[in-house]
Amino acid sequence: MVNLDNLTTERRNPASAHIDELPTLDMLALMNEEDQTVPQAVRKILPDIALAVDAITDCLQRGGRLFYLGAGTSGRLGILDAVECPPTYGTEPELVQGLIAGGTAAIFKAQEGAEDCPELAARDLKEAGFTSGDILVGIAASGRTPYVLGGLDYARSLGAKTIALACTEKAEIAAHAHIPLCPVTGPEIITGSTRLKAGTAQKLVLNMLSTCTMIRLGKVYGNLMVDVKATNAKLSARALRIVMEAAGCSREEAAAALEAAGGHAKDAILMAVTGCTPAEARERLHLAQGHLAQALRNSNN
Repeated sequence: MVNLDNLTTERRNPASAHIDELPTLDMLALMNEEDQTVPQAVRKILPDIALAVDAITDCLQRGGRLFYLGAGTSGRLGILDAVECPPTYGTEPELVQGLIAGGTAAIFKAQEGAEDCPELAARDLKEAGFTSGDILVGIAASGRTPYVLGGLDYARSLGAKTIALACTEKAEIAAHAHIPLCPVTGPEIITGSTRLKAGTAQKLVLNMLSTCTMIRLGKVYGNLMVDVKATNAKLSARALRIVMEAAGCSREEAAAALEAAGGHAKDAILMAVTGCTPAEARERLHLAQGHLAQALRNSNN
C-alpha cells in the first residue's frame, strides 16, 4: 500500500469537515475562501520560479525544447499550457510539449494505473526524442508519482536540466530535480482531491513559466503578444488590434502592413513604424534576436 500519511495534500481540512451539511451558498463561500490561499502559496516561491524561468529561457535560446510531464490532472495541465504556446506566441508545436501517463487516451479518460510505472515515462520521453539539450518539468501535486519520478531520473541521466512542481511539503520529486517548485497549498476542501487548490497552484505556476519565458525570448512587446499566429477570425482581429496599438496607426494602415508582412504582427509593426520593407523588417528582427523593442531602437540609431 502507498503511504499517504505525510502528504500535505492528503490531510483532512478542518474548515470543511462539515461541508456536506452546508447550504449551497455557504459551501461556495468556503471553497472561495480556501482558493484565496493559493496565490499566496505561489508568491512564497517566486524566487524559485524565477530560477526555473531563467533555466527554461537559456535552454530554448540554445535550441532546446521544454517538456512537461505528469499524470492525471497534472499531466493535463502541462498539455494545456503546451498547446497554447503556438497560437499565442507563434512557436512551433515541438518547442513546448506535454506528456501524460497513459498517452493521448488519458487526456480524456483517466488511466489511473499508468502513473505507477516509472519506466513508462522514460519510454515516452525517448519516443518524443528528448535529449540532454532539452529541459523537463515534472508535475505531481502529491510530489511522489512514480511516472514523474521516472521521467525526472531519466532526464537527469542524460544530463538534461530538470524542474519539479509539487504542492506538498518535503515533496519526494524535489530531490530528483535541479530546481524544485513547491507551493504548499494545504489540505483540500475534499480530502485528497488535488484537482482543486493544488491544481490551481500548478496552473498559476505553469502560466508563469511559459509566459515569462516567452517574454524573455522576445515574444512580447510591452504587454502585447506580437508573435500571435492569426489562424482564425478572432486571432486575425487580435493581430490587427495589436499592430494598431503598437504602431499607433490606423486600421487601414495596420491591415496593409499585415498583408505585406504575410500576417506577421511583429514584422508589420516594425514596417508601420519605420517604413522599412518586409525583407528589411525580417533582417532587423533577426539582428535583434526577435526582440521588437531592440529592433526599433536599432532602427532609430
